[in-house]
Amino acid sequence: MEVKLYVATHKSYNQVQDQDLYIPILVGANKNIGEKNYLRDNQGDNNISDRNFTFCELTGLYWIWKNSKDDIVGLCHYRRYFGKNKRFFKQNSILTKNDILKQLNDYDVILPSKGMNEYNGYTAEEFFNKNHDHEVWEMCRQIISENNKDYLDAFNWFSKEKTGYCYNMFIMSREMMDEYCSWLFPILFELDKKIDYSRYDSYNTRMIGFVAERLINVWVRKKQLTVKEFPVFSTEEPGFLQRIQKKLFNK
Repeated sequence: MEVKLYVATHKSYNQVQDQDLYIPILVGANKNIGEKNYLRDNQGDNNISDRNFTFCELTGLYWIWKNSKDDIVGLCHYRRYFGKNKRFFKQNSILTKNDILKQLNDYDVILPSKGMNEYNGYTAEEFFNKNHDHEVWEMCRQIISENNKDYLDAFNWFSKEKTGYCYNMFIMSREMMDEYCSWLFPILFELDKKIDYSRYDSYNTRMIGFVAERLINVWVRKKQLTVKEFPVFSTEEPGFLQRIQKKLFNK
């Protein structure tokens, strides 16, 4: 069974050791520069690489959906990996192929662990409106009510939640990813037509990426999927000992 976790990146980075499982994909490849051997999200005709400034790592997801053939598929952000132990990162703490196959025997999907305070005490809707644009949230709700009405209850439920799955990261079967992307991208494309990006700074032009990060919660809720959560960590973060040393030094 073919298992691939695609690691979205916009530049060169230090890859983890298991390069048969973890495959770098350069997103926004029309403008960004990575290593020559990286997959690129502008390869072939079926891509949305030029939308990377608004869709972020989702241009990589779209390429994976339309062009890859793996049995089990995952998406990681290049700063973040699924791991067995977030506190003490080592190369051998990232998920292996055997770890993934074992968990997907019992669960539908692997997602980042929920914490207790993803939204700083706000609901998902309040947090989005505070940091992004309340009009976009309402436009998204309207699109779902018109085109995916059976998901509206799940959207309204998530709007009131104070925790959620983040990072646009997942691992699931090919069939499930096909279903997810077939639901997700039509919503995002419709929303993209309605947004006036000239109103935003460079951070909030990534609006579609921020919306998708929330919508996976809606999809999982509606589908009543069983979820195995794993912590997410960054290989680019200082190690535990370095963080302690920094705190001591600052004191």
